[in-house]
Amino acid sequence: METNEPTKNVKQAIGRGVLGRCPNCGTGKLFAGYLAVRDRCESCDEPLSEYKTADLPALFTILFVGILLVPTLWVGFAVFRPDPLLLFGYMSVLIIVLTLVMLRLVKGANVGYFWAIDERDRGA
Repeated sequence: METNEPTKNVKQAIGRGVLGRCPNCGTGKLFAGYLAVRDRCESCDEPLSEYKTADLPALFTILFVGILLVPTLWVGFAVFRPDPLLLFGYMSVLIIVLTLVMLRLVKGANVGYFWAIDERDRGA
C-alpha cells in the first residue's frame, strides 16, 4: 500500500524543536515565552499552536530527572558522606535547574515530533 503523502524527517523535526526552532523551516522561533508555543511561525507561517503536547513534556522531564538524580544522590551520600542538610541544599538546586532546562527542551522535541507525524489538535 503506497501513499502519496510526502514523509517528514522526524529526527530533524525533533532536533529543531529541541533548539527552539520551527520544525518546518528551522529558522523561526518555536516559543513565544518560556513554554508558550507561538501561534504561527514568523518565517514560514506554519500553524505551530495546533500541536498540543499536554502533559507529555512534564512526564518525560520527571522521568529523566529522576533517572539522573537518584543515582547521583545515592553515590553522593555514600562516597562523600556530607551533612544531610548540605546534601539536601545542593540536590534541591540541582533538581530545580535541571527540571527547568529539561522541560523546555523536551517540550520543543514533543512539538517537533507531533509536527512530523502530523498529530494536530482536532478539537473536542
